[in-house]
Amino acid sequence: MRLWLWGPRSLGVALGVFMTIGFALQLWGGPFQRRLPGVGLQLRQPWAPSRDPSVPSCPPRQRLVFLKTHKSGSSSVLNLLHRYGDRHGLRFALPTRYQFGYPRLFQASRVKNYHPQDGGAKSPFHILCHHMRFNLKEVLQVMPSDSFFFSIVRDPAALAHSAFSYYKSTSSAFRKAPSLAAFLANPRAFYRLGARGDHYARNLLWFDFGLPSPPDMRTKRKTPHPPRVSNSPQLHVPPSGAGPRVHTLDPNAIFQPAPTVAIGHSQMSNPASLDLESSSFIQWGLAWLDSVFDLVLVAEYFDESLVLLADALCWGLDDVVGFMHNAQAGGERGLSAVRGGRLTHEEQQLAARARAWNNLDWALYIHFNRSLWTRIEQYGQSRLESAVAELRARREAMAKHCLVGGEALDPKYITDHRLRPFQFGSAKVLGYILRSGLSPEDQEECERLATPELQYKDKLDAKQFPPTVSLSSP
Repeated sequence: MRLWLWGPRSLGVALGVFMTIGFALQLWGGPFQRRLPGVGLQLRQPWAPSRDPSVPSCPPRQRLVFLKTHKSGSSSVLNLLHRYGDRHGLRFALPTRYQFGYPRLFQASRVKNYHPQDGGAKSPFHILCHHMRFNLKEVLQVMPSDSFFFSIVRDPAALAHSAFSYYKSTSSAFRKAPSLAAFLANPRAFYRLGARGDHYARNLLWFDFGLPSPPDMRTKRKTPHPPRVSNSPQLHVPPSGAGPRVHTLDPNAIFQPAPTVAIGHSQMSNPASLDLESSSFIQWGLAWLDSVFDLVLVAEYFDESLVLLADALCWGLDDVVGFMHNAQAGGERGLSAVRGGRLTHEEQQLAARARAWNNLDWALYIHFNRSLWTRIEQYGQSRLESAVAELRARREAMAKHCLVGGEALDPKYITDHRLRPFQFGSAKVLGYILRSGLSPEDQEECERLATPELQYKDKLDAKQFPPTVSLSSP
């Protein structure tokens, strides 16, 4: 059972205030030193997972907001959301192209066919899941306040490898560096805050979550003496999440995150003598995320995360069985090596430098790694191991049934444009080839499993917005 700090749980003058606070902090030159006073502790009802991961005993959650973070295994999560929504006839909040104006903050107006709802009208969308920089106030213009909010994080050491190869031509900092090792040896020689694409080069997760940069990371170009935020309303929110939000997000209330209490299991240690627990600014951001997100998955424990996701959504285990998407050749080795601690001395040094440079992302990762393991303990370790084994067995069986070779292949072998993943950056993005001779039903399901995110988005777009045929008069 977890201890939670509660106060009046309201959000929107809060939502507006969060954005006001966030953008004011982006202009704020001094450190955010204010800590909010404590309140009495009260026990929250323990989170009660469903008994059988294959057969949920509760109504499935179908109003979902997934923050698709970059280079964190999020494309694989996107595929299972695409498939679930496709099979159940759910409506997606889709971008006009493939992203919602990223790297700008999300705006509701960027949702295709979005019409501001009249007072109290139900949102026409079930799932919001494509790339955006998170902006809660605008998200709640599109999605119901009781939607299930979730995301995924990845160890910055592994993320840095993937981001460097994928965004080398996009980030000026990466482009100037001859290698990731050279970049991390002296990142300030290459990185310039605000330069085109350089948000990919430092604290990419923090950026994607829509959080402002700390004062000491910002330039003061146009505001030598920026105004401070004063008389901000105070509200305590729960510490690192052990379960889903009990209350819905209220778009007519005010909130401000309070420092969190670190509770839960962690296998991580701080690589760069950063006192994360004493940093009010970081704790402010983490507490705010805890107040919004019901669950944050961890890429290094992807299958364990999927089991917990299925349980939280009251979905069956088959709903979260799928193939890896947007994986780079050689990337799986790096992910398993980081998870298993099987790194050479040089790799360990590189990992430590990546975590120190991406200190905000490292704080996010430590925090949500703890949250995940707290939930695992509540779910039950043996139950989880059994469910993960079942998930992996089903995935392997599906791969053997659907795929040539039973695994992801080099894109040079994929001639079907519907299944060939978009190639970007210096690394090869792997994809799938379907076996011949499948039944029509199996062909349809196997195609869903193997379809890359861009092609699947186009498929959903055509399904939701079929082209109109004009009838010419005789």
